[in-house]
Amino acid sequence: MKQTKDLHANLKLAFLAGIMTVVFVLASLANAQTYTTLYAYPEDTRNDTGIGLAGLMTQGQDGNLYGTIGDDGSNAAGSAFKMTTAGQFTRIYSFCSQPSCADGSGPWGGLTLNTDGNLYGTTTTGGKSAAGTVFKLTPNGTLTTLWSFDNGTDAGAPWYPPFQGLDGKLYGVSNTVYNGDYGAFIRLTPTKTPPDTEKVLVDFNYTNGNDPNLPTQGTDGNFYGTAVSGGTKGLGVVYKITTAGKIIVLHNFVGYPSDGTYPLGALVEGNDGDFYGVTYQGGANNIGAIFKITRSGTFTLLHSFASSGTTLDGAYPRSGLILGSDGNLYGTTLHGGKANDGALYEITPEGAVTILYSLCSLKGCADGFSTATPLTQHTNGKFYGSTSGNSLGGSYFYSLDLGLKPFAKLVNWSAKDGAKIEILGQGFTGATGVSFNGVAASFNNVSDTYMTATVPVGALTGPVTVTTFTSTLTSDRNFLVTPQVTSFSPASGVVGTVISITGVSLTQTTGVTIGGKAASFTVNSDSNVTATVPAGAKTGATITISTAGGTASSKAKLVIVPSIASFTPTSGPVGTSVTITGNSFTGTNKVTFGGIVATSYKAINDTQVDALVPTGAATGPIAVTTAGGTGTSTTSFTVTQ
Repeated sequence: MKQTKDLHANLKLAFLAGIMTVVFVLASLANAQTYTTLYAYPEDTRNDTGIGLAGLMTQGQDGNLYGTIGDDGSNAAGSAFKMTTAGQFTRIYSFCSQPSCADGSGPWGGLTLNTDGNLYGTTTTGGKSAAGTVFKLTPNGTLTTLWSFDNGTDAGAPWYPPFQGLDGKLYGVSNTVYNGDYGAFIRLTPTKTPPDTEKVLVDFNYTNGNDPNLPTQGTDGNFYGTAVSGGTKGLGVVYKITTAGKIIVLHNFVGYPSDGTYPLGALVEGNDGDFYGVTYQGGANNIGAIFKITRSGTFTLLHSFASSGTTLDGAYPRSGLILGSDGNLYGTTLHGGKANDGALYEITPEGAVTILYSLCSLKGCADGFSTATPLTQHTNGKFYGSTSGNSLGGSYFYSLDLGLKPFAKLVNWSAKDGAKIEILGQGFTGATGVSFNGVAASFNNVSDTYMTATVPVGALTGPVTVTTFTSTLTSDRNFLVTPQVTSFSPASGVVGTVISITGVSLTQTTGVTIGGKAASFTVNSDSNVTATVPAGAKTGATITISTAGGTASSKAKLVIVPSIASFTPTSGPVGTSVTITGNSFTGTNKVTFGGIVATSYKAINDTQVDALVPTGAATGPIAVTTAGGTGTSTTSFTVTQ
């Protein structure tokens, strides 16, 4: 059995009947942290169960948190639940409620929120072939099976829930696929129910990873993730998958003591554009580490856990990090802390670690122990999570209050001018304004915890703010306003020609490329940029504009005409070798002297063509022809006898 499944199985613990609330304030730090147990998960009447240990909790449009439990419920096959921030638990669905478990069994991964307001998840078994399912669940508990894996021609045993990509499609991973037992990166297109398309985009082959964790989509549109094992040393990898489905291994873990071993949990993108993650083992003390990696693969080991002796630190981080609204990263460890029963910690992007709370700090571990689920930050500013056990063998739902302010959470964080985006928060019935980095937008405060806004004309990439009668809520991440290129003029030109580019959301332009080369440019308005065709630009290529919100390319292709600046010698008889200088000579297919075609010529580079004066040549201009057109000299070559 694979490493993650072993860990999951070993960590399943029983639930505790009843509700217990414990508040513990750790005042030794500069700012007091308040840890509160809000709910003790009950022992199911049919099964001694455990919390879904890899499960992601997600905030719904109603302000409640939603998650899954792997093996409880009326059929002992797992359930989905709703939890209020005050700790009121409601089971909304029990799996294996349909004949032959057609609705799935074992929802260990948790849930994610889609822009349709529904929750999405997976089951590891059940479905039509007992290989797992992908499902949609409404907040009131109506389940639709979107896909049943067959573990043959598609994939199977998905451990993590799918997430909605920037293109609106669902992406996720499975643990097995027909070409091997190493896992797969998959895409579903839910254009109808059930979806009409399921596609394996990447079939892991051990060399590029084995047993992938849930990836995350970066602000550049690519997908970044880790695989628990595989790679050159068998100790795991960090990978990037492009939107076209090409996988690139960014880092192979080499293990203790210089590197991590067995990366678990999802990567998270920091505000600096780098990605952060953890390894379950490895590091200087072989009890886990925290790392960051750039998009190009530059790896930095930020912290090696060192929970030994009097050192207050975590050990064996089982879940990935999350990005807090303050720009720092937060996580949990399975062991370590004061009692070696787990800890909650913070790490800055620079690598400074602070233990925020040590579990089992109260008598009889009345505050729980061994947390293995990732934290979730609610828009009220507090963090929430679940422990793997407590003093009676059950699991607690808890909150951690660090004094962070309430904020607005963007459900979709990249779109074009005019698109509708969704925002989670609180106090929205008192909303008086929404702005995109200072540009006012129209909005609809649907409820106190959910609103929509329309990306306005002239919107700027940056934070979204929601103003109410009593406060201002700022988004936890920047919204990326996607630029658009609609046209350009003229349609052709030589190097040095000024091109007028028309589009949308161009104010924050940071770069322009024409024919694959960087061009100098001027931003004239949100809808117009002018750029100069640079030397070396290739004909038949698009014009691309880069902004703080992304990139956009023209549909039409610019025709770049060659141009002749000079030639030497300026005169000579038939057979003279003439060096012609200028621009855009790559791909030269004809040279003429006074209209007579040269039979011997060669484009030395983009700025030089050499040719012999042909028989029959007459005094007149020299012309060079490429796929982009013909460039003619302004002076004549004189043919002598």
